[in-house]
Amino acid sequence: MDIAHNLPELDAALEKLGRRVARKVLVPTMGNLHDGHLRLMTEARRYGDGVVASIYVNPMQFGPGEDFASYPRTGEQDIAQLQDCGVDLVFMPELSDIYPRGVDAHTVVEVPGLGDILCGASRPGHFRGVTTVVNRLFNLIAPQVAVLGKKDYQQCLLIKLMVADLGMPIEVVGVDTVRGDDGLALSSRNGYLSEAERVIAPKLYETLSWMAGQILGQRGYSGDFVAGVERQAWDRLEASGFKPDYVCVRRQGDLAIPQADDQEWVILAAARLGKTRLIDNLEVNLKPSS
Repeated sequence: MDIAHNLPELDAALEKLGRRVARKVLVPTMGNLHDGHLRLMTEARRYGDGVVASIYVNPMQFGPGEDFASYPRTGEQDIAQLQDCGVDLVFMPELSDIYPRGVDAHTVVEVPGLGDILCGASRPGHFRGVTTVVNRLFNLIAPQVAVLGKKDYQQCLLIKLMVADLGMPIEVVGVDTVRGDDGLALSSRNGYLSEAERVIAPKLYETLSWMAGQILGQRGYSGDFVAGVERQAWDRLEASGFKPDYVCVRRQGDLAIPQADDQEWVILAAARLGKTRLIDNLEVNLKPSS
């Protein structure tokens, strides 16, 4: 496995990789890898013969008062795990490699509308940072495929739209969320939870599952019914100790409010538990009413 720490090393490693592979797959990460990330690396091998992982904690996607400075950086451990997964190349750039003229002067890429709702409303500018850095990585590495985790559902959808809008010849693949035995979605930020909070945290997924059961059990579409389920879910989370940012039901393809003839829905939630902000989602596929 090759490791590139700067652009000249990346160019040399990509040239070497290109001599033996026909299809590069990129898995972008911020490091502090867990089993969810490693699943992405395994899945990536299904879509190409060369797997590239990037590790970069991107300052542009962190807002004031967020955890950029304290975000866990576990480079040596990450490298060992990636090598065990059979990754071909790891790119661990410096700030100047991603933002040569500095973060504030760098050209930005954003998806209007979709990037401003849900997590985009709770974290203004966050998705502009995500799409900007992913666009930069796509241009530097030129993968044929990018593999992303669907735990960050809105982020995955935004990157798919960015690729389509900019005419990039890249297939974006979303991989299902990896969960612990208790249902909690694996996340690098789970390490922020106290022992007591870790016991409560699975109730986020429990609440989404309850919502799915309510929706699937309802015959016919009713906007008022769905709104009522959302309100009850909010109350359930608050009663468990969460401070919800949002709990909502949306259409899978564009995160618009579902209409009567829509069959592919997604339930999304973001909530704080102590100092930790957790996100999760659950796709729901409806059959036409008889």
